[in-house]
Amino acid sequence: MKKLIKKILGKKILSAYHLTLALLAAFIYGQPSRKLKVIGITGTSGKSSTCEILVSILEEAGLKVGLASTVRFQVANKSWMNAEKMTMVGRFKLQKLLRQMVLAGCQYALIEVTSEGILQHRQRGIQFDLACFTNLYPEHIESHGSFDKYKNTKLKLFKGLAKSDKRPTIIVANLDDKYAVEFLAAEADKKIGFTLSDTPSTGSSELEVIAGRDARSYKEGISFKIDSSEFKAKLLGEHNVYNSLSAIAMAQSLGIDFKVSQAGLTKMKGLPGRIEFIETGQPFKVIVDYAFEPKAMQKLYDVVKDLKSLRSGKIIQVLGSTGGGRDKSRREVLGKMSGEFCDYVVVTDEDPYDEDPEVIIDSVIAGAKQAGKELDKDLFKELDRRDGIAKGLFLAKPGDIVLVTGKGSEQAMVTAKGKIGWDDRKVVREELKKLKKI
Repeated sequence: MKKLIKKILGKKILSAYHLTLALLAAFIYGQPSRKLKVIGITGTSGKSSTCEILVSILEEAGLKVGLASTVRFQVANKSWMNAEKMTMVGRFKLQKLLRQMVLAGCQYALIEVTSEGILQHRQRGIQFDLACFTNLYPEHIESHGSFDKYKNTKLKLFKGLAKSDKRPTIIVANLDDKYAVEFLAAEADKKIGFTLSDTPSTGSSELEVIAGRDARSYKEGISFKIDSSEFKAKLLGEHNVYNSLSAIAMAQSLGIDFKVSQAGLTKMKGLPGRIEFIETGQPFKVIVDYAFEPKAMQKLYDVVKDLKSLRSGKIIQVLGSTGGGRDKSRREVLGKMSGEFCDYVVVTDEDPYDEDPEVIIDSVIAGAKQAGKELDKDLFKELDRRDGIAKGLFLAKPGDIVLVTGKGSEQAMVTAKGKIGWDDRKVVREELKKLKKI
């Protein structure tokens, strides 16, 4: 029905409709963003993790913070999981959240900004003080039409900074991403880049650069230095070095000292659904992760490689089918990657929306077969996601690692019949409990 309505109305009318709703929502809730310092974080990956790290740093500085991300919502001391199945919620819900933040005495609001949200003008009516760019690579291409359109949609957040009502504006960008120069070209009062490279491409001699050095990723976490200051966190993977640098650069731009950032980072103990270990006393490791596209999946695999002391056994992956109606080309790619890296692959359902889940799963299986996997030998097909998770756990022996990917801490699954409550982490715990009774 939605597709039919979109086709009838056309893109221009739909765009005007979304913009009208955004401006109306801001008006109804009293323009709450004008009473907050609003930080928008965008990029293909790392947004949620960067948000969480920055929240920890800001709170360490004694500030009250509000948050709207893929993972959760926060209004000062109150926090709850995001069950909306949307990273950037609708205009009225977002403006209502901002209003709640104002009433709760928050000074800062962190918003995870998506390209899909920008397409529907959900960022309009919100005055952003700071925009952060994490990285960029192909995602949602079928939705946007091309990579350039996807990139240009993201850029709108940064170009919109110049339209604020005379408050200082800041851009923070990952200089190790080749598209950083384009995001830094937008107008702002202050620009800061972060990097792990010795020769970052800044695009400007006036740009302030925060350079991480001696970066290490190991089984206990990460560490790196900025000038003479050492930073440590119990977060896994080099990508979390970048996420940490991003948060530190934003904090620095807001006048927060490195010592505060060090303390805030040290308090991080992992993120919900992001390389989250599920421990119930089982003799093997289970990791739940949000990865659902190739680059993020490779980052997860790199972390698993670093867990050498845990890799005495086999790797089993319960692989989601990338979701219905989006980026179909990556399905076989993910299947092949899993087939090459893992000893056993269980392909199962994951947010099919109105697509036939079996068709989606078969595409992923085709990729795993390209990597040499054989059905019912080291490759398994389970239409029901709970059955898929149960199968992966059943295959595990002492010393093995089970990866459950695609949904992370998401609180819902969307099928043709609608949205149902779901949490991979909860289901894993339930199925591990059943295993103990066998």
